[in-house]
Formats: sequence, structure tokens, C-alpha cells
Amino acid sequence: MTETKDTTFFAMKLLEFQTAEDPLLAMLEWMTSQLMELEIEEKCNAPKGAHEEARKAYRSGYRTRRFDTRLGTLYMLVPKLRKGGYVPFFVTERKRSEQALIEVIKQAWIKGVSTRKIDKLAKELGIERITASQVSNFTSELDLQVEEFRNSPLEKEYPVIWVDALYEKIRDNRKVISVAIMVVRAVDLDGKVRILAVEPMYDESEATYTELFEKLKGRGLEEVWLVVSDAHKGLRAAIDKCFLGASWQRCKVHFMRNILAHVSPKEKKGFASQLKLIWNQKDAKHAEACARGLEEEYGQRFPKAIECLMEGLEDSLQFYNFPELDSRKIASNNGIERLNVEIRRRSRVVGVFPCTGSYMRLLVSYLMEYQDDTETGRSYISAKSIEEQRQLNNAA
Repeated sequence: MTETKDTTFFAMKLLEFQTAEDPLLAMLEWMTSQLMELEIEEKCNAPKGAHEEARKAYRSGYRTRRFDTRLGTLYMLVPKLRKGGYVPFFVTERKRSEQALIEVIKQAWIKGVSTRKIDKLAKELGIERITASQVSNFTSELDLQVEEFRNSPLEKEYPVIWVDALYEKIRDNRKVISVAIMVVRAVDLDGKVRILAVEPMYDESEATYTELFEKLKGRGLEEVWLVVSDAHKGLRAAIDKCFLGASWQRCKVHFMRNILAHVSPKEKKGFASQLKLIWNQKDAKHAEACARGLEEEYGQRFPKAIECLMEGLEDSLQFYNFPELDSRKIASNNGIERLNVEIRRRSRVVGVFPCTGSYMRLLVSYLMEYQDDTETGRSYISAKSIEEQRQLNNAA
């Protein structure tokens, strides 16, 4: 008889679920309700409304609690106790059971999806609303990983490091300011790309750059063969001070921009095509000869451009001293600038960041993924080439 009643009950519930707008969500709502009733009876040591001497606690109505799940949003009636609180066991374990949902939101944020778009994504997953504060809570757990990445030990030796800055709008004390974020990218002795540093700077000076490089040395860095950067005076001075014995390569792309700033717009394209030939020569001697030819041809028409070229020429040809390394990869900051483009594509959807910490969380999280990808991919520069260059360095 009992079995028949149970069968009839579940048959009725099944029909009820079938006619619901979202049957799975309706089933989950009913199941959570039943689980809470069983758990509260166990805590009270008595069924609802029963007068029993063994009772340990008394019920005191219900409270509404929102519960976001992968199936959608539930509004549960959670039983209350007169004394002592009660939280359903499946809510306290929510972090584990809903980690997949949090990971979706976290990854969307890292990829540069705005809070508004994340809210839309959440609705498509069945979650009614994700607020900015909730996204912040989800992503704040990344802080520990970010700090660990930024302070991880370094190798003693890196053949090449590239240094470049990007600028972002960040809110600081109710004002929106531009903050320089310095990124140091390197290639290790195995030819793999590494991100050595990500540091915010409120001013670009010799002192701040020196502090940046000293931090790298404090984490284990001892020797660098070649440093590639633009010609910022403070940066150049810090490189000379902190990396004794290293060569400095002036980024040829930045250098060309500096030179072309002194050329008329109408002739810029033709002049640039000839200017590029300097860094495509087989060696430094031929590159210098090419530059002198350009000086003879354009010295009278563009004197400032030619003066800029000849003053910085030697620094822009240092990559020729590393013939075993791919000149296309060590003569400029193009690699790190492409990385900056990807960073800006993600940060652009946010616009103005509420604080430096929120920006660093986004930036470093992306760079961590970027480095993971480079570890499993092909070497940026072959390890064989690096070893051959090392032998040349030792023989010199």
C-alpha cells in the first residue's frame, strides 16, 4: 500500500515537472526543499509540529535565500531556528559544486569581457544577475597567483630581454590618471619566451627603472647579453647601471619613428622604404655604408632626420654582434608590442580601471596564460642558435 502511494506521489511530481517552464530547474528546486526539511528535522531531532521530549530545537518560520546554480537561479525558502543559525549543507559547499560557473566568469573577465557582457553571459547560463562586486569577488582569488607570478625566482642568465611600457587609465583618489605599466619580456637559454616583470610606474625615470631592474636581480637574474628598448634617457641610464657588460639595442622600429618625425608627409613613404634597407644588410659594415648613402642623398632636404639617424645609428646596429640569433626578433620590440596589442584589446572593454590592483590582476592573469602557451609551443629562438652564440661570446 505504501509502495503504491509513493508511486502515485512521484508520478504526480513527474507530471508537475514536465509542465514546468524549466523542468530540470523545477526538479532541483523541489529536491533542495526536501533536503532542507530532512536536515532541519535531524537538527531539531523531531518532525515539524511534533511535540516530543527529545526535541533539541524549535523552528521559526522561513527566510528567502537566492541560490545561483549552473541550472539557473533558485529562490529557496530556508527554514529558520529560534536559537542558532542554519545554512543548508549544499550552500556551504557551493564553492566546490559551482566552481565550474566561477571559472567561466573568471575566464571571461581575463579575456577582457566587460562586467555588462559577463552579466549577459550569466543570464544565458541561467543566472539572473552578476554584479560588479560579485565579479570582483570571483576574481580576487587570482591575487595570490598574480603575486606569486610577479615574484617567482628567475634564471641567472637570459640571452635577450625586451623592455617596453604601455599606458592605462586608472582611477586614483577620485582622479583618473595615466599609469605606465612596464613589461619585461625575455628569452631563456632554451629559446622559450618568459615574462620577467610587470610593474606599474607613476613616472618614468632612472630611479624607477633602476628599482625595476634591481628587483629582477633580487629574484636571481645575474647576466643579460642584450637589452632591447626605446631610447628613453632614464631607461637607458638604468640599463647601463644595472646590466654591466650587456649590449643595448635601440629598437629599430622606435628609432625609425623618431627619424620619420622630421620628414615631410609627402615624402615619408619613399624615405622610409630606403631607411629600412639599413637594417636589412648582411652586416654592420654594409649597414653603415647604406646609412652614409642616405645621408648624402637626403642630408640637405631633411637635415634633422639625418642628424637623428647618424646620432643613434650605432646603438641600432648592436644586433649584428649576435649573428647566430634571428635578427628579425632581436633588432626591435615588435614581439612585445604585439603582446601589448593583445593586452590593450582586453583592457579597452573596461575603459577606466577602478584601481591599479584590478588592472594588474587582469594583465598578469593574461600574461600567465600567454607564458603557459609559449612553454608548450615552439621555441622563439632555437636553443642551438643560442648555444652557438654563447660559444662566440666566450671566444670573443
